[in-house]
Amino acid sequence: MDRHIAAQLATADAVRVWDERRAAGEATSVAYANGLLGVAQDEEASRLAIVNYRPQGDRELRMKLTYMAAYLIATCGTLDANEMNSILE
Repeated sequence: MDRHIAAQLATADAVRVWDERRAAGEATSVAYANGLLGVAQDEEASRLAIVNYRPQGDRELRMKLTYMAAYLIATCGTLDANEMNSILE
């Protein structure tokens, strides 16, 4: 969960910087776009690690479900069918 939170923060920072550069009229380089893609991929990998994690007890199960519910509410996101099945298993 800590890794996912860090990845989300990195993604938000990268997007903020990109928006500031775009608003200032600076050209966005391919390298910067690739960096933005990289942090987005890190966030996705971290989220999938949580989705696919098999809790070792009731406490971990509740933590996982609470975290995922908070994440989905905060992002107005959804899970695809495979992710939902993994969460419910």
